[in-house]
Amino acid sequence: MALNAQQIAVLEKVSTATVTTLLLKKGLRNVWLRGTLPLNPTGKRIVGPAFTLRFVPAREDLATPESWSSPRSTRGAIEAMPEGVVVVADAMGVTDAGIFGDILCGRMVKRGVAALVTDGVVRDGVGCLATGLPIFARGVAAPPSVAGLTFVNWQEPIACGGVAVFPDDVIVVDDDGAVVIPAALVDYILEQGPEQERMEAWIVTEVEAGVALPGLYPMNAETKQRYEAWKAGQ
Repeated sequence: MALNAQQIAVLEKVSTATVTTLLLKKGLRNVWLRGTLPLNPTGKRIVGPAFTLRFVPAREDLATPESWSSPRSTRGAIEAMPEGVVVVADAMGVTDAGIFGDILCGRMVKRGVAALVTDGVVRDGVGCLATGLPIFARGVAAPPSVAGLTFVNWQEPIACGGVAVFPDDVIVVDDDGAVVIPAALVDYILEQGPEQERMEAWIVTEVEAGVALPGLYPMNAETKQRYEAWKAGQ
């Protein structure tokens, strides 16, 4: 889904941990993309609509260097990426073939891509990070993608890190990894996320003041009353 600047600003203040907690309340337990950890942790949170890429196992007649010139290639996909998207690549967890290198990451930066998320790896690791593109992956490997993968398409449903991701779901990434917000639940997170963050920040101040956890986290009726009184005084 398209996000406006105000919505992005709100979601940038909601941690992936909070998103997973709120989605759990809606019954969604499988929203954290396994293996998608920052290659260069910065403490920054990034939000954007998912732009999906799908790889399948390498097949020798298709996974060739010549395939990089095909219209249906990673190169073609990059030229179709709108500004502000978070690219989510299903690399099937393959860790011995890098799906992108520094040249492709550099082009994604020029396209205005917000981040790259994959359950696979990249190559030319130092060069990729030098482009400034935030990358969330399992690590790096020297061989190219065609050594272990065949690229097949973009902007279709994928599985990344064991999680279903659909085009235009919203992705939130921070140093804890990547979380998917289903498009139908974005408004719920926009509404509940800031309040959850404010409540937990207040709880932290209570812990720092020496308050015991029972009745504080989670809150009992008395603690809720104190919290509401605190909010009213802000």
